[in-house]
Amino acid sequence: MVFRKPPDGGWGWVIVVVSFFTQFLCYGSPLAVGVLYLEWLDAFGEGKGKTAWVGSLANGIGLLASPVCSICVSSFGARPVAIFSGFMVAGGLMMSSFAPNIYFLYISYGIVVGLGCGLLYTATVTITCHYFDKRRGLALGLISTGSSVGLFIYAALQRELIDLYGLDGCLLIVGALSLNILACGSLMRPLESSDSPPPEKTCVDKVPDQYFVYHEKEKTVEENISILEKGYVDEKCANNMPDYKQDSILNKNVLSSINVNEKDTYKKKVVEQTNFCKQLAKRKWQLYLNYWEETVVLFKNKVFSALFVAILLFDIGGFPPSLLMEDVARSANINEDDYYMPLISIIGIMTAVGKLTLGILADFKWVNTLYLYVTTLLMTGVALFAIPFAKSYLTLAMLSGILGFLTGNWSIFPYVTTKTVGIEKLTHAYGILMFFAGLGNSLGPPIVGWFYDWTQEYDTAFYFSGFCVLLGGFLLLLAALPCWNACTNQSSKLPPNTYSYKVASSA
Repeated sequence: MVFRKPPDGGWGWVIVVVSFFTQFLCYGSPLAVGVLYLEWLDAFGEGKGKTAWVGSLANGIGLLASPVCSICVSSFGARPVAIFSGFMVAGGLMMSSFAPNIYFLYISYGIVVGLGCGLLYTATVTITCHYFDKRRGLALGLISTGSSVGLFIYAALQRELIDLYGLDGCLLIVGALSLNILACGSLMRPLESSDSPPPEKTCVDKVPDQYFVYHEKEKTVEENISILEKGYVDEKCANNMPDYKQDSILNKNVLSSINVNEKDTYKKKVVEQTNFCKQLAKRKWQLYLNYWEETVVLFKNKVFSALFVAILLFDIGGFPPSLLMEDVARSANINEDDYYMPLISIIGIMTAVGKLTLGILADFKWVNTLYLYVTTLLMTGVALFAIPFAKSYLTLAMLSGILGFLTGNWSIFPYVTTKTVGIEKLTHAYGILMFFAGLGNSLGPPIVGWFYDWTQEYDTAFYFSGFCVLLGGFLLLLAALPCWNACTNQSSKLPPNTYSYKVASSA
């Protein structure tokens, strides 16, 4: 498929709007799962680490499956994947309302909803990058605010629905709202070139004719006439013979011809089927080898290698506050009457502001997006170290706002990835990076919960989280230093469509 030059507008703004609402509807409940987390603790009576697996799976399993999600979007397109994923998210949320235990939620809410969100995220990011180039940072910032606005609204909405209809009724209503993703997905029109060459043949169409088992050429008129004449002559000769000879000769000829034809046909079909399977297996194996060769080439880019370490450590340490901040406040014996707004809602609205602000900054030529991303990592690590010292609602609210704003660096992460590996390799590279992000999302909250179950306090857990994020930020900073680039001459060895970040480079 050949894509036109990104229009940076036109129908692209429709893509931005529907992608915004898609992320709003699919990520609203999983990101605001901290409200449901408290209800599940009381309903099932399990430990904090065990219960935290539900929310971590919902936010991590889709990212873990990012390579598969990328293949699905590349093979079927953003529109079919978005519509199918809408059914998954809605169905998973509705199934969760009938959960008899925490293990059922691992499947219905954690895996089904999480996988649907991962497919939708990959679809929205990929199609937006196809429609925008110069304004890509702004476009990605706008669509990524959908999940943050969803977190802000769903945190209050789910709490209100629980008070009115209970936990089960809340999940049913939220699942019904998610069906609107189908309408959004139907508007994701692919960007295809009007003067593109005809589509290539499929693998089956490319197989040579001799490998088809039931392939038979059509006979010409002359061939059909000669066959009829031959049959007429044979019939005339046969009529001149006695009847018993005719029957004997006819039976022998028929039997011998049937036996020979059956043997030849059977052997021919076996050989042809064997050759066909060999050719098909060879093609599949070659595609598999090409995928891993491209993966090895990506990891030879040290900025890309540092990115996957940084995103893993960032999600291990940076994701738990959005899930556990409400429980942190309850563990600090903060009176609920002092709550002016749920802490999760503060994280959500400030994440939206951060995504939009950082997305706009990424479009300025004088801003190096990689260093901007590293700055957000280092500041996030410092804020995580400050959480154990917050003993009032005001200080927790301030830290929630800071962490929410810095978590908005998700909007520039696809931008950094695109500039690092090129638009042609974005789907492949982004799928790999999101796999490690999902691994961090899945491990972060349970690790923090286990620290609490072990020490009966969150202080040690957030010291560990801050250390992870700071380590990832420093590693990425070292990989991007200009002096390191000069020593390794990395820029001369990079494959096409990639480049190394330098201080003077424009992102």
